[in-house]
Amino acid sequence: MDTRPELHPVVAEVTRRVLARSADARAAYLGHLRAGFGTRVQRSQLSCTNLAHAMAAMPRPARHMLAQVQEQAAPNLAIVSAYNDMLSAHQPLQEYPQWIKQAAAEVGATAQFAGGVPAMCDGVTQGQPSMELSLFSRDVIAMAAAVALTHQMFDAALYLGVCDKIVPGLLIAALSFGHLPALFVPAGPMPSGLPNDQKARVRQQYAAGLIGREQLLEAETLSYHSAGTCTFYGTANSNQMLMEVMGLHLPGSAFVPPGTPLRKALTMQAARRAVELCAHSGSFTPVGEMIDARSLINGIVGLLATGGSTNHTIHLVAIARAAGVLIDWNDFDDLSRAVPLLARIYPNGSADVNQFHAAGGMGFVIRELLDAGLLHEDVGTVAGQGLRAYTREPCLDGERLVWRDAPARSGDSQLLRGVADPFSAEGGLRLLAGNLGRAVIKVSAVKPEHQVITAPARVFDSQDELLAAFQRGELERDFIAVVRFQGPRANGMPELHKLTPALGLLQDRGRRVALVTDGRMSGASGKVPAAIHVTPEAVAGGALARLRDGDLLSLDAPRGVLQALVDPQEWQRRQHARDTAGAHDHGWGRELFAVFRQVADTAEQGAASFAHPDHVHQAPLATTEVVR
Repeated sequence: MDTRPELHPVVAEVTRRVLARSADARAAYLGHLRAGFGTRVQRSQLSCTNLAHAMAAMPRPARHMLAQVQEQAAPNLAIVSAYNDMLSAHQPLQEYPQWIKQAAAEVGATAQFAGGVPAMCDGVTQGQPSMELSLFSRDVIAMAAAVALTHQMFDAALYLGVCDKIVPGLLIAALSFGHLPALFVPAGPMPSGLPNDQKARVRQQYAAGLIGREQLLEAETLSYHSAGTCTFYGTANSNQMLMEVMGLHLPGSAFVPPGTPLRKALTMQAARRAVELCAHSGSFTPVGEMIDARSLINGIVGLLATGGSTNHTIHLVAIARAAGVLIDWNDFDDLSRAVPLLARIYPNGSADVNQFHAAGGMGFVIRELLDAGLLHEDVGTVAGQGLRAYTREPCLDGERLVWRDAPARSGDSQLLRGVADPFSAEGGLRLLAGNLGRAVIKVSAVKPEHQVITAPARVFDSQDELLAAFQRGELERDFIAVVRFQGPRANGMPELHKLTPALGLLQDRGRRVALVTDGRMSGASGKVPAAIHVTPEAVAGGALARLRDGDLLSLDAPRGVLQALVDPQEWQRRQHARDTAGAHDHGWGRELFAVFRQVADTAEQGAASFAHPDHVHQAPLATTEVVR
């Protein structure tokens, strides 16, 4: 008898329509996937010369194993890594390849470091010209990982990555090689440092001119002080949550700290489990068949329940398209109205991910959502036991890795709660729509009294223009800041997190302020209402290019409204403004990304630069007109 909870009606309805919308695209994707892999070992398709090149540098015992190309040959694992030692989150990955090779050898398999992918840090590039490369670095990562896998030497792949664009890029690549099993291996967060609310307060003091750069740097260094992921709940940690709730990690892996025996044991077990997922076993699990519409809807639900990064309203769409699944912002919005908010992690609260993990973490959240019928339980996972396996957490029994049930109750109800007593009955995202286009807003970090604002527009063509006006004292009033020409085709859609301290300070002074932009905000942004990812973007004929200083704007998050209150006849007569902020075409490597800007999809389509000819899903209000 099936005792699983009945699926929530909203989750069931969104799933139904996504499956219907995606039927042709998914069938085409699966057709390509199945054509890419039969029952043969991949390297059996290589000539002797090809194979000799691929194993020339391997130790003799490994070469002997790789030379066996029959169906039951020992598996060979690909290691694809985003390691570099400038990113704190990725520095721990340095040791992983040797651990993986050792663990593979212990179970009669081999592993090769197939390739590295670039990994830039948005924390370093925030507010700099190089941030204009950030979003498209996701596509470069996907392509670099594809190059690593293209040698046909591998039976499964382990993907080592953590941060903002890196995990989405790696997953897009994994789905492009969807005939292979895939397992994601995280690094874990750094120890807690300066509390996040204190860090935010110091940033606002610096923006107000009350402290100098030396004091600001001291606070930032106390916050970011060690190897591991930054501890706030931005895009990097939202990535780790997604890999957990989508079944791509070993259960409970996301927030285990680096440099611990448990972290090493999980990494080595990931290699052993990857071997078990290969075609020679009875548990063959190609990732392209494992990740389906239900898995992706689980990802959205997890994002909403934890108040995760708005960047995933772009990344999840691109990931889904790579699997032949078509989702849009209506799906996010409808699910958000049904999914309760269970976590308060900075910027939605004062706690960090270490505190979240200690209070019960992902195991607690997944069990609560499953028991409420808000997640699909019968989905493929690398654990091979459906999503219920992810209600357990790992620990060491001596030297043996074991799993136990996650805590039955939250260890701290100020940051983690159950479905029966959530922080909010609804999730943290809203779709906004009106004559300015479609946008998303993260409301989980915005107080209710700030979620509705009607005020005059102050229009800027860059974030630097806004900050200059702030420094001149011109913004000491109620207004809605419009920062346009920040979309994918304009300048690569940089994050505008540099605006957060100034706008937050104005709000703290009692001003009614908000932000409207076709750019992005950091996954760590909150507090100030921000309608972001406005689509169509200004440079592609979007309505933001019609706005003028003084236009009355209405942003109403509860009602989902984003509207310019301008006479309709006057609105239609207006010409589109041109991008006056300066060239985004050269310097800091931007010239190398020109083709990305020319062909990028809209934000609601995932802002991807590569075509998915079999899975085109036209987002509402899309346009291809470019206004320069």
